[in-house]
Amino acid sequence: QVQLVESGGGLVQAGGSLILSCAASRNIFRINDMGWYRQPPGKQRELVAAITSGGTTNYSDSVKGRFTISRDNAKNTVSLQMNSLKPEDTAVYYCKASVKLTLLTAYHDYWGQGTQVTVSS
Repeated sequence: QVQLVESGGGLVQAGGSLILSCAASRNIFRINDMGWYRQPPGKQRELVAAITSGGTTNYSDSVKGRFTISRDNAKNTVSLQMNSLKPEDTAVYYCKASVKLTLLTAYHDYWGQGTQVTVSS
């Protein structure tokens, strides 16, 4: 079983910055897409940013120009640099990875436990 361990959430004032990190807990054969999702209070989980193994990125319109996703394939980690934070960015943030545990297994999606980001006005 794979665990994705997130870190870096917290409380920040509007206009501030945070960096979220996510690391896989065991040796993995290969990771395909990785991404960050968020779930604001009372709302559904939504995609924030995603990155392929080759480095192609995709962002939701609400964070374009403010957030940057990156990954380290050697360390099986993914990060989210969040700048110019707004109160509407307040949510629980989850990382997700599409993981192939061994050469013979299929890709399977794994989720982190979530980290709270609160932006005060």
